[in-house]
Amino acid sequence: MHGTDTLLLELFAIFVWAKVFGEIFEQLSLPAVLGEILAGVVLGPYAIALIDPSQTVNSIAGIGAIFLLFTVGLETRPQELIRVGRQSLRVAIAGVVVPFVLGFGYLKLRGEISHEAVFVAAAMVATSVGITARVMADMHVLGSRVAKIILGAAVFDDILGMILLAMVGGIVTSGGIRWVHLGVLSAEAIGFAMFMIFYGPKLVRRMRPGVERLTMHDAPLILALAICLGLSVAATKIGMAAIIGAFFAGLIFADYSPEWNLQPRAHAINEFLAPFFFFTMGAHLDLRVFTPDVLVSAGVISLLAIVSKIVGCGLPVIREGWLTALRVGVGMTPRGEVALIVAAIGLQMKMISQSAYAIVIFMTAVTTMLAPPVLRALFKMEAPQPQPITQQLEETEEVPPVP
Repeated sequence: MHGTDTLLLELFAIFVWAKVFGEIFEQLSLPAVLGEILAGVVLGPYAIALIDPSQTVNSIAGIGAIFLLFTVGLETRPQELIRVGRQSLRVAIAGVVVPFVLGFGYLKLRGEISHEAVFVAAAMVATSVGITARVMADMHVLGSRVAKIILGAAVFDDILGMILLAMVGGIVTSGGIRWVHLGVLSAEAIGFAMFMIFYGPKLVRRMRPGVERLTMHDAPLILALAICLGLSVAATKIGMAAIIGAFFAGLIFADYSPEWNLQPRAHAINEFLAPFFFFTMGAHLDLRVFTPDVLVSAGVISLLAIVSKIVGCGLPVIREGWLTALRVGVGMTPRGEVALIVAAIGLQMKMISQSAYAIVIFMTAVTTMLAPPVLRALFKMEAPQPQPITQQLEETEEVPPVP
């Protein structure tokens, strides 16, 4: 077969096998995303070689990552992000500095090449907004303050991580830090984020009457998808990852998502596209690089990735109690698609080897598998205790009537 027939067969095989592996993992109470990655590892060119994703499929996978973050953005309302913004920013900064320092320091002590150590350390920085939100949504705790701190910190974490990635790329390609370029990039990234959080929703509100007058079918969804693609392009133009622009596109429409029924329809698109992204990430992994030495490095990096997030992200909120600190730290642990994107960029730039890419995949799998059961256990400890009837009556009397 040639042309379209080949592409359709490739898409069919990847989608079906990714979903089959995902279902198996779901039945084992593990994140389906790990099953989709494993499907790529097993069926990809470095294992049984049943499927070798083409360049077209890799492009579709990139679009899948964009819509994954767009869907997550629809679940995060700007006002709620602003409410915990200062706290989230402190968590994010600590969640960037501690993992990067520990990861880079360990790999340099092992004698690894500097640019490989930098890329692996950068992959340890980024928290997976998608996986964290997916886990908390399953537990129905997305409305809690802790969840908002985690989601907000994960967003700031990704922004800081992308600035770090841009700095790393600049250092590697130019042989040194171009401070002026780095300063401009940082200002653009921060300005982009602040504009989307504070003014983006206002622009959507102004467009609302015009959107409702449109006669085309699903006009709000079409507008949201167009802005998602446009902001993804804008993010890449200022040196950030396209997924950050997609997230902010979802965020500015979050207030109107229930009214326009955006979330279920965006989720349907995501259910189709995301498996291609996770499958191709697994397909790029060569299992032959897992020598005993690489396995040791992968194990230590995974341990450092876990400890650095729990300690680094938990300390800024320790005043709210050790339980809150643990929840925030564990919630920031999964690396997921963001770490994979960082590793994929390094692989495409030929800045990291297959062994370094394997370490990132291993670390991603470990941190992603750890978070769901631990988060479930930590949030179960928050189960509300029944109050005595007298106490409930007293609290009722103290609450002023709603006008």
